[in-house]
Amino acid sequence: MSLDPVTTDLLDDAFGRVRELVEQQCSDLDESTATFQVDDGANTPVWLLWHLARVQDDHVAALADVPQAWDTWAERFAPHLGDGIEHGDIGYGHDLDQVLSVRPPAELVDAYHADVHALTRRYLRTLDATELARVVDERWDPPVTASARLVSVLGDTLQHLGQVAFVVGVAQRRSS
Repeated sequence: MSLDPVTTDLLDDAFGRVRELVEQQCSDLDESTATFQVDDGANTPVWLLWHLARVQDDHVAALADVPQAWDTWAERFAPHLGDGIEHGDIGYGHDLDQVLSVRPPAELVDAYHADVHALTRRYLRTLDATELARVVDERWDPPVTASARLVSVLGDTLQHLGQVAFVVGVAQRRSS
């Protein structure tokens, strides 16, 4: 069953905006700002950026039934991740020690997300109505379809990008 190209273009544009925002947030993120916390229990900008990239990678790769981009990036990230971070970890349920142990340079996160975005675009080009309607998780009521998963990933990434912008803004105001 074919898919209206407008739908694919819309999803491509939305994920393209996520890519632009990640690149923008990473471009001027120094270590002090990247690891800033609004309070003692808050996530840092670099953890939020790493997490949103990991979630997008994990979820879209599963939809596409392909290996995650992370498989080629994990070794480069290893020196910047604490002992409590497992290979397949995407950040769900991290405690404060784990959050604070995620300290990769922003350039590394940005380059990784660029690969995640490329993986996402490849998957989007395969979409048709049947794929969007495919049930990917029956643990929920109603069951989650590929289209619902894509919208969920978009919502999650955009929410985290808003959090990054807020935390970076607070860090900049406090340092000036």
